[in-house]
Amino acid sequence: MRPPELDAILADINRIILGKERPIRLALACLLARGHLLIEDLPGVGKTTLAHVLARVLGLDFQRIQFTSDMLPADILGVSIFDRDSGSFHFHPGPIFTQLVLADEINRATPKAQSALLEAMEERQVTAEGKTRALPEPFFVIATQNPAHQIGTFPLPESQLDRFLLKIELGYPDPAAERELLAGADRRQMLASLNPRITPQRLVEMQDSARGVHASSALIDYVQALAAHTRTAPRWQAGLSPRACLALLAVARAWALLDGRDHVLPEDVQGVLPGVIAHRLRPIDDTAHTDVESVAAALIEAVPLP
Repeated sequence: MRPPELDAILADINRIILGKERPIRLALACLLARGHLLIEDLPGVGKTTLAHVLARVLGLDFQRIQFTSDMLPADILGVSIFDRDSGSFHFHPGPIFTQLVLADEINRATPKAQSALLEAMEERQVTAEGKTRALPEPFFVIATQNPAHQIGTFPLPESQLDRFLLKIELGYPDPAAERELLAGADRRQMLASLNPRITPQRLVEMQDSARGVHASSALIDYVQALAAHTRTAPRWQAGLSPRACLALLAVARAWALLDGRDHVLPEDVQGVLPGVIAHRLRPIDDTAHTDVESVAAALIEAVPLP
């Protein structure tokens, strides 16, 4: 059941990004579930490198968009330019027209520029200058953002956040991994030497396999119970939406596939729960610091297993 290429893919990524097995596994599960990934962390911990490595080993066409405060939607979607020879305008596609888009430091752009991604992430198409254009298949957005307290950031609106399947952090490496990083080869050179392990067509087949992982009626009851608890608990501004439930189920299926199973266990749901709720559950006291792992543990403890 487990695609044989996954071992080689994970080994390549872990060779570049050291000591981050769980975040890497979550990132790969996100792409297998046809989702978009948000990585929030301090500068310099490997967010951009992870996106580059994923594109490389999965054989995906890649474009990086560096978000800045003066960016306009046309810088992302594209623009029509007048051709004097033909006497007409021709559309020049923007960097969104690729299989994997790295939206680097997405929260440094204004909400107007961020809104250019909404249709692309939800419907895998863009409408520019009155015409709708399909995006490549597969299509992913991996966005990085700096912590909100840093200077020059704009908070992502809830409509934008909810379109990310998972939100993860990388954090500092442990001392052993950091020592290996400092003493080892340059990561850019290692990245350049990587070869694709699969084709985009094979990735689509693996996504279809993930979608086919069985989720029992009792397991779906469990997902509903988790969502219902967040909707009635007084500490949250709003509970998990139906889209969040679909996200939780989709990434739990991919998590099970990574373990080589053809059915989802409650442990799969629990394993991916922190990444699904990290950007969706907001406390009533918006200034309160919430540790997502503690929140997920409390939610798991409050809702009995099926």
